[in-house]
Amino acid sequence: MPRSPTDLAPLGAPVLVLNLKVYANCLGAGALAVGKLLADRARARRVAAALCPAAPDLGQLATSLRIPVLAQHVDSVDPGARTGTIIPESLLASGVVGSLLNHSEHPLPDDEVGRAVARLQALGLVPLVCAKDIDDARRLARFHPAYLAVEPPELIGGDRSVSTARPEVVHGTVEAVHAIAPGTRVLCGAGVHDRNDVRIALELGAQGVLVASAVTKAADPREAIDELLAGFPAGHPGTRRPGR
Repeated sequence: MPRSPTDLAPLGAPVLVLNLKVYANCLGAGALAVGKLLADRARARRVAAALCPAAPDLGQLATSLRIPVLAQHVDSVDPGARTGTIIPESLLASGVVGSLLNHSEHPLPDDEVGRAVARLQALGLVPLVCAKDIDDARRLARFHPAYLAVEPPELIGGDRSVSTARPEVVHGTVEAVHAIAPGTRVLCGAGVHDRNDVRIALELGAQGVLVASAVTKAADPREAIDELLAGFPAGHPGTRRPGR
């Protein structure tokens, strides 16, 4: 059954969303270890956090972690005789709270994004839509996703954060999205590595960050997580996974 609004805790804001992608060290037991680190460190600092692991790890992590778990992608098709797809109903059944959509490494046509957002929200699940620039964000805002992350592809995985290298993209995205979808929370992604990147993103109007390589490729993931969390205001209540 779909979750009612009272059953589904939002990710929170400001929020740190960690995308594990499919790095070898962040699969299976590695994903669980990083997820527990994120949950423990975020809870200690009282910052909202969420994790996006690879598809095979979704069910285990959703039932094991005290933070929201999202898929990295979902298909908008209906249940039935299909193979190799990830449908919103499967996320709901496994305890996952939502999904990324339209990441630059898994882009979708606009109409597919719209259908997926609608399917997720009909089930009480959280869509986090990715956009590559201000125009992309403005166009996708018409679907009114719960969260929208702006991530210029050329900065993803690099050493320069969009919040420091191209602050006008963050501020401009916040203004463009809120003019169309005032309830959508804008996140900042691409190259976010340290507390300064996070702090500037929040000052520019973002309500959180979407990160990957800063943690997944770090020699010490705990140190990397702590560094990112240090950029958030202290004492934010954070958000636990629904039912935990």
